[in-house]
Amino acid sequence: MTSVLDEGISRKKCLQRLSVLPWMLLFSGRSMAGGQLEEPLADAVRTALSSAIANSAPPVPEFANIDARLTYLRWLTSSNELLRRYKTELQIRTDFLQTVWYESKRAGLDVNLVLGLVQVESAFRKFAVSVVGARGYMQIMPFWSRLIGDGDASKLFHMQTNLRFGCVILRHYLDRENGNLFMALGRYNGSRGKPEYPNAVLAAATKWGYQGT
Repeated sequence: MTSVLDEGISRKKCLQRLSVLPWMLLFSGRSMAGGQLEEPLADAVRTALSSAIANSAPPVPEFANIDARLTYLRWLTSSNELLRRYKTELQIRTDFLQTVWYESKRAGLDVNLVLGLVQVESAFRKFAVSVVGARGYMQIMPFWSRLIGDGDASKLFHMQTNLRFGCVILRHYLDRENGNLFMALGRYNGSRGKPEYPNAVLAAATKWGYQGT
């Protein structure tokens, strides 16, 4: 038979759990990813990055020959199937993958590496927000909108804008690290020099077909 003391403890635990629930719901849509650290940019770098962000051509892939197009279509088919667990609607998956392909190639990045990064950063959630305020698919810190964009951080939830920023920023970090992907990924996450984040991204990227550089 339950004692008065036991009942009191049970009620207390129940109230504690209920008080925590709203906070759990509030933060359930947040990403556990880190965030880029704001660093001073040389005027030439700022101008180059701003120019790279500003070109808002529609994400329509172009191919030099039929073999290149077939390579893209094979990748699109296989990636579409892998992405199904994150995005159920075919058209949404296709639009997303086409944009990832376009923005990755535009920035000179491996498309499967970018997919691995998106998986780790946001689990493919368009409106993910980290505990430090990074936004969207590639978890872009709002200060980038001020440094190289038009200052409107709300646009970071737009699919192509977010992927454009993310790919341009990762390319910038790769250039700063002289092509060292491990260090560039750490810089992207704000954990430069630590292995956990680069290892997680590379492991995820391998599942998408990334074979290294």
